Amino acid sequence: MGYKNWQLHIDDQIATLVFDLENSGANTLSTPAMKELDAALDEILKKDTLPRALIISSAKKAGFCMGADINEFRESTDLALLKQHVEFGQTVMQKIADLPFPSIALIHGFCLGGGLELALACRYRIGQYDEVEAQLGLPEVRLGLCPAWGGTARLPQVIHPLQALNMMLTGRTVKSKAAKRLGLLDVIVPKRQMVHAARYIALNPLPKRKFQVMQKLCHIALIRRLAAVFVTRQVKKQATPEHYPAPFMMIDAWKSYGGLGKEAYTLEVDQFMALLNTETAKNLIRIFFLQEQLKALGKKASDRIQHVHVIGAGTMGGDIAAWCAFKGLTVSLQDRTAEALQNAMRRANELMQTQFKKDKRSIEAVMDRLIPDVNGEGVVHADLIIEAIFENLALKQEVLVSVAQRKKPEAIIATNTSSISLDDLKTALPDPNQLVGIHFFNPVPKMQLVEVVHTENVDKNMSERALGFVHQIGKLPLIVKNCPGFLVNRVIAAYLLEAAHLLDEGVSVTQLDHAALDFGMVMGPIAMMDLVGLDICVEVVKNIDGVIPKILSDKVAAGHLGKKTGEGFYTYKNGKLQAPVDTTGSNSMGRDAICDRLMGALINECVACLAEGIVASPEELDAGIIFGMGFAPFRGGPMAYAKSLGYEQIIEKLKGYEKTIGPRFKPAAGWTALIP
Repeated sequence: MGYKNWQLHIDDQIATLVFDLENSGANTLSTPAMKELDAALDEILKKDTLPRALIISSAKKAGFCMGADINEFRESTDLALLKQHVEFGQTVMQKIADLPFPSIALIHGFCLGGGLELALACRYRIGQYDEVEAQLGLPEVRLGLCPAWGGTARLPQVIHPLQALNMMLTGRTVKSKAAKRLGLLDVIVPKRQMVHAARYIALNPLPKRKFQVMQKLCHIALIRRLAAVFVTRQVKKQATPEHYPAPFMMIDAWKSYGGLGKEAYTLEVDQFMALLNTETAKNLIRIFFLQEQLKALGKKASDRIQHVHVIGAGTMGGDIAAWCAFKGLTVSLQDRTAEALQNAMRRANELMQTQFKKDKRSIEAVMDRLIPDVNGEGVVHADLIIEAIFENLALKQEVLVSVAQRKKPEAIIATNTSSISLDDLKTALPDPNQLVGIHFFNPVPKMQLVEVVHTENVDKNMSERALGFVHQIGKLPLIVKNCPGFLVNRVIAAYLLEAAHLLDEGVSVTQLDHAALDFGMVMGPIAMMDLVGLDICVEVVKNIDGVIPKILSDKVAAGHLGKKTGEGFYTYKNGKLQAPVDTTGSNSMGRDAICDRLMGALINECVACLAEGIVASPEELDAGIIFGMGFAPFRGGPMAYAKSLGYEQIIEKLKGYEKTIGPRFKPAAGWTALIP
């Protein structure tokens, strides 16, 4: 039989199936690919002489398999047909598990979701640990789903059940060496030995793995029920069943069956179908595609940045430099004082300790690429210069002019300003249209989004290269039009300002932050202000012509600037949040009323940004606010959330607040364009 997505070879009594999805750079288990896999298995089983083993591998450089084709689940509205597809997938995986001879998955690169379920259906798994190292995981929970092709049943049978739960509930991936320690991979070898190892194991089956006592105990129903109580309690610290039902369903499935018996597989299908129909899954799948859309923006640039020069070794500049070095670039970091550079190098070393743990060689390699540069000698060698000093127009202009005079002709000049208009910054430059904004968010290692800001006549080549740089360092680029605050900071300012106004009205710090967290925000607005720095918040408000609430200006005047000074609205010890300074509040406003005010201000500003063309579409706006601010992901972004509530309902609330509170709640002009 001829196959479009698989290559079948049988020689020396060993069958080999090589996955090579047609017209794609990566393998996904689409319906055609699954049907061909089923047909290939039948062809093997119908041979007069059965092979002694089956080896399944991939022809793609990216890896083994990225999982199911999510487009099929996103585009189809026929739930009955989708359920048939899921059940068919389970049937194919079970056919592999039931083969009367050993099956071996040969894994390099990504082996995720349905790809790992395919590997779990095999008797043995061999992973590559050099070059394109194997990375294994079941990330379905990040889409609001659970595995559907036997993952929840098989993984707890292969590795310790509690470690299996941890992988499934967090969606985390493990690389080759960690996977070998877990027992998820039987053997790890370098690339040159992969085929040889597979053929050896095919003809010399490994002894059956012996499970430890604790692992055996977890298969006892009573122990599972007790363990499930503990695991559920831990998960509830990070998520709620109302907002994120998937992890709690997976815990219940394991508690009920422990992955044993036909019932475990039947329940898995039922849970997957139930989750697929939730708003959480629909929104998280939408966000996944928005993330892919942003990634694609940075793939157009043809050249790669080799050397970055960062000016300003404060928290932001130092962390930008450290992250670029971590991603393999040569980085020179400039500041006026050696002390500032020493502090930045110390923070960089701490970051590398968390990234590489005990791998001293990797840490040293990164630190060798990060060069302290008091005199700014790196400017003349850099492909990209990023200005990251504090928010002062005159000083920034002075730095940019100096850079323009010394840089290579083809080098990009960028500013990391968070609130100053590029139109103001570029006026001092000999070629104003070469300046681009590359705006990172704090903390740099954790925040995925980077705004690439362009002015009306910006050099398109510079802008595209800036997008490519952001993609190169593993961040998500978002194209935004120049304006004070750009997109994310402008929206954040409206949100945080309303929180500060609520504090002025007597709502307590804890009431405000708890209401926002219950809504699903990653961080409460008051804790966010402390993290950003209250002085920075005031400067941003000034630049966007906002009215500064008294409680905020009083804190700044007293020198209580947030986390960096050890006290803001909260107190801090060794950089860790301790307690709110004042827990009292004269206004016992309810959670829903608080969220209506906060979200009303936030969404109204989003609509204003759309009307002004700050971003190209509501979808890009949602992506920016989720990845740049931490808006509740399960709600799909502010515009998706507004649509779910009904635009007319929000407008009426805004009008009501405009009458009772003031003009800051006047509905933005852009609302009319949203209503059909």
